[in-house]
Amino acid sequence: MGCRTVSEKLADLTSWDANWKGLRVLVAGLGLSGFSAADTLIELGAIVSVIDGRDDKINAQRAETLKLVGAHEVLLGEQHVAALPQVDGAAPDLVVVSPGWNPRHPVLVQATDAGIEIWGDVELAWRVQNRAGRTAPKWLAVTGTNGKTTTVGMTEAILQAAGLRAIAVGNVGTPILDAVREPVEYQVFVVELSSFQLHYTHSISPLASVVLNIAEDHVDWHGGFEGYKADKAKIYERTEVAAIFNTADAQTLAMVENADVIEGCRAIGFSTDSPAISTVGIVEGLLVDRAFIEDRQTNALELVALKDIGEIVPRHTAANAAAAATLARAYGVDAEAIAKGLSGFDSGAHRIQAVARRDEILWINDSKATNPHAANASLAAFSSVVWIAGGLSKGVDYTDLIKEHAQRLRAVLLIGTDNDSLRSALAEQAPEVELIDITAQGLASDGVAPSGTQVMTQAVRKATDLAQAGDTVLMAPAAASMDQFSSYAQRGNAFISAVSDLMDEGTEGTK
Repeated sequence: MGCRTVSEKLADLTSWDANWKGLRVLVAGLGLSGFSAADTLIELGAIVSVIDGRDDKINAQRAETLKLVGAHEVLLGEQHVAALPQVDGAAPDLVVVSPGWNPRHPVLVQATDAGIEIWGDVELAWRVQNRAGRTAPKWLAVTGTNGKTTTVGMTEAILQAAGLRAIAVGNVGTPILDAVREPVEYQVFVVELSSFQLHYTHSISPLASVVLNIAEDHVDWHGGFEGYKADKAKIYERTEVAAIFNTADAQTLAMVENADVIEGCRAIGFSTDSPAISTVGIVEGLLVDRAFIEDRQTNALELVALKDIGEIVPRHTAANAAAAATLARAYGVDAEAIAKGLSGFDSGAHRIQAVARRDEILWINDSKATNPHAANASLAAFSSVVWIAGGLSKGVDYTDLIKEHAQRLRAVLLIGTDNDSLRSALAEQAPEVELIDITAQGLASDGVAPSGTQVMTQAVRKATDLAQAGDTVLMAPAAASMDQFSSYAQRGNAFISAVSDLMDEGTEGTK
């Protein structure tokens, strides 16, 4: 490190071609982003040690690969994450952490106390994307409690329809560092950022940024709702062209107003209502722009008809489309490409996904509704609901959700194992609604809990007894899935399978 301080050297590490050699880096976590960060840093010439509490087959394979390419050390198992380790016989100069690691983890607490900088893979990607002979991509950054993945996918589709080399990266699934190192010279990164990732960013400067919405979520990780909001608000810092907010969520506007943006950056709204000036919104079923046209005082530019996006476009989907169009317009994409991109976009499975319709009963899979805010959007889309809900609540309050939708609930079927808060809210706000705890009913005589698949099958079968013509059976749990399932996708697939089996039984009965 020479005579220069570690802080001075880190401040200069703003490109791929900077002097990374000899930098002692601890990579905390060996998931997709951690592996990508370690691999990148090794290529840059840093001395890299990696730790992860899980010593399983997948991590063992990743560890072997990193050792082959030059990792100094890879340590797996709980004993290696109890305290901050040394790297090559000394304290690390830098810690690069995976998003899931809580700031109160002892390794990170000790690093902070020692004055060691902590970056995430997104911060590292922002620095190393600058490379001699290449033009760094512009970033369109997206966060929010709900709708991130859909909005990012829509934005990517629009940009690609415009003929741009664009890719969705970050929390959406493709590690951002993998995209940085691809031979493709991308023009645009559409970056989905979770609150965890934003917590560990320090210098990113997106072309445009948006907070789609804010509701209570991950309060356990952030130590409270205020901490969660503060990390979400970091996305607006240093935004160049457009800091985009949700006109229906005043908290997002307050974040923009308090952000330290680049001079000349505009505050632009998106809305599902008729747009004011400097807003992209909806008029008579048309998505229109009153933000990026010269005569916005008196006119609006038609972007796309909602009917061209899908047969059913719930309010939250329309909001996501408006946000995506606003991001694309901030980059300079024309109306024709926005219409083409949104018209051809497939939102994929597990988000208000119609699974079956029979006897005038609609079956909807919304397993992606992992918190009350997401479930609120689903419940609002239907007038009479048999609701399958519950799971891992993450410490949230369900009072407002139940109060808002009590009148549309015919019955509630509880799955999951962490439903005390949901049960209390139902008792207080919807005492007349029939409540059946499927998980509790399935307990064996020895107290052994049934599997998630078994609980879901029983919930679906009970729902068919309760639902009437005109009802929707809605599986929108308003909770995380990890108590009974490996992921929201597995939970959604269990629902789809159970409904499919039920429909097949009905068909056989008519033969």
